[in-house]
Amino acid sequence: MGDLLRQEIVQTAEVIVVKVGTNVLTHEDGLLNVNRIVELAEDLWRLMLDGRKVILVSSGAIGAGMGRLKLAKRPGEIPELQAVAAIGQGKLMEAYGLALEQLGGLAAQVLLTADDLSNRTRYLNTRNALRSILRFYALPIINENDTVSIEELHTTFGDNDRLAALVANLFESPLLVLLTDVDGLYDGDPALKSSQMIPLVSRWSPSLMQMVAEKRSKRSKGGMSSKLKAAQMVTTSGGNVIIANGDRPGILTDIFSGQETGTLFLAQGTRLSARKRWIGFAGQVRGRITIDDGAVQALEKKGKSLLPIGILDCQGAFNKGDLVSIVNQEGEEVARGLSNYSLKEITLIRGKKTREIREILGHCPYQEIIHCDNLQLTN
Repeated sequence: MGDLLRQEIVQTAEVIVVKVGTNVLTHEDGLLNVNRIVELAEDLWRLMLDGRKVILVSSGAIGAGMGRLKLAKRPGEIPELQAVAAIGQGKLMEAYGLALEQLGGLAAQVLLTADDLSNRTRYLNTRNALRSILRFYALPIINENDTVSIEELHTTFGDNDRLAALVANLFESPLLVLLTDVDGLYDGDPALKSSQMIPLVSRWSPSLMQMVAEKRSKRSKGGMSSKLKAAQMVTTSGGNVIIANGDRPGILTDIFSGQETGTLFLAQGTRLSARKRWIGFAGQVRGRITIDDGAVQALEKKGKSLLPIGILDCQGAFNKGDLVSIVNQEGEEVARGLSNYSLKEITLIRGKKTREIREILGHCPYQEIIHCDNLQLTN
């Protein structure tokens, strides 16, 4: 049954996004593993020859730069990281380009920052650009633009797992394949013989995060926890995810022949529209609204809009039309949405009944703080 399910998923995926991590692409000393890149390019090329729409999200720029500079550990300062990424990115793309050229294929470099996907217009432009690249039968190779992306300005994706999830969510019904250096999700520390790999996750549960035992690495900044968050993001939006061992020869061939390898995370619920996917996972949040338990139930169980009476508090610096995070009384995010009112206005009408809005503000353009059409659950 598991094999048949996997076969159906890999055969029907409209777009395949493959993410490969730094540890898979580099040797222990940080030098780029060119042979592994050649093998990966061959596997991806076979998928493309089969008529698949394939996108690669590749880490490795900083790892490649570390190798070229003979650095023993990942730099801690952002300017140094930017420089190392700039030095390594050229080497990384050169390796992919040469490997694909020998096969008769083309590589297209795409460097993104978080702002490229948090801004609605640039989000759509990115999607259109990727679709055009695919129409030219080239392989888009995406990496975070580490040369200009800095955490202090909140423009970093955090790691390429989240970037890969955001890229996958640009398309409907994607299959995201996260290649790492472990076989999949284990129910305990993978280093312990007592731990068992979980082949299938049919329903998302918060307890999954408790199974994560992180491995420390000098070359990468992602981990299983970031992969689980990426899997949750994509499956919540209607896509499927596979986490598998990228160090295994022929891993992509095994996956796309329907073999039970790695951990398969099934899509949850119905497919989301592109707009809903952007609201829930890509847009830049400008503030936070805390709601009571009754409002949480109305959003999660009944699909209702957010009304002022259910709001306990609000924070941030947002205006009408900005994207805000909606959290419960424990501070856990339950949804995101586009606000009909500014922070200043919500501060005045929170906890009030809808009929009181006009009396307090002098006008009532909207009965809802966030309409259900502009709201997406995220938990």
